[in-house]
Amino acid sequence: MIEQILIAHDGSDGARKAFDAAVELAAKLGARLRMICVEEEIPRHAEVIDEFREEKDRADSYFGQLAEHCRTRAAMHAVDLESVIVPGHAVKAIGDFVQENRIDLLVIGFTGHSRIYQHIWGGTAHNLTATVHCNVLVIK
Repeated sequence: MIEQILIAHDGSDGARKAFDAAVELAAKLGARLRMICVEEEIPRHAEVIDEFREEKDRADSYFGQLAEHCRTRAAMHAVDLESVIVPGHAVKAIGDFVQENRIDLLVIGFTGHSRIYQHIWGGTAHNLTATVHCNVLVIK
């Protein structure tokens, strides 16, 4: 039985398609829908604490706006959306979240913001399907 669905969203077209599918599934199954966004672009060695805060605020703003937009879209289907923004590497952060929160189904886009080979099958999507400990639905 699928009780918790997690959508991993990076703002890409693939993630938008996956989000729509996750909302539809959550509505049909009466499942809890959660969304995770991973901030990967925060500098590893910020020279000055203000530089770090500026980068974090910019990322929070982007993902904060994305989360609010997605919450509104989910509500149109009578689905409550809980969202979380976490720092780190996407595959590890999402995998840890899946395990810690006992997610039943992870929904991801086939490709995201990736490069040449990864356009065939996104590197993050490929790695998540191999490493997470739950069912994964990959949306093309």
